Amino acid sequence: MEGIDILEKIRKSEAKDDEIIKVIEEMKKAGIKMLRDEEWREEDELMLKEEKVYVPKDEALRVEIIRLHHDTPIGRHGGQ
Repeated sequence: MEGIDILEKIRKSEAKDDEIIKVIEEMKKAGIKMLRDEEWREEDELMLKEEKVYVPKDEALRVEIIRLHHDTPIGRHGGQ
């Protein structure tokens, strides 16, 4: 199942921007799973920002996510 595979790729990605590195460090230091009134939280080994999965700054991973979303029967535009 592609959705599960992409979540695993997100979990394993080492590409992270400065903001997420600081957030993770703050959370580890404080021993918490939530930060800034739930703006950031960790769930099932994924970082969420405002209830959305944080996708690391990994160009190939982001392109794959766009392709998965775009190439669905509902999202497909047939090259138009």
